Amino acid sequence: MRALASQFVKFGIVGAAGFLVDVAVLMFCMKIFGMGPYGGRLISFFVAATMTWIGNRLFTFRGLGGGKAHIQWAKFVSVSGGGFVLNYGAYAALVASVPLVHAHPPLGVAAGSIAGMFFNFFMARRHVFR
Repeated sequence: MRALASQFVKFGIVGAAGFLVDVAVLMFCMKIFGMGPYGGRLISFFVAATMTWIGNRLFTFRGLGGGKAHIQWAKFVSVSGGGFVLNYGAYAALVASVPLVHAHPPLGVAAGSIAGMFFNFFMARRHVFR
């Protein structure tokens, strides 16, 4: 149980860094490329998922789930698909229905990240880093 809790805390740390990347890329896409909050979020999520895979590979689940990195990355991104549905669904619903979140998309990113975090942790632990 202690190992599980330790992994979850590490996963949360990596996830917090991923959140910052997610927000930074989203804002960059919106401000620099003129993308809307939905298209920009698709790109930011993909970049953040890649960054969190690296962090989880090197920190959270170090030494687990060996094999070729590109195959592990593909598994991680695939498994994260379920978390993405929860994450992006919460984000999109809030951006569309809550004026404050529409005006400040990072609030939606935070809510979406929390919605997908538990799913992603257990799926990554079970199917990617075992």
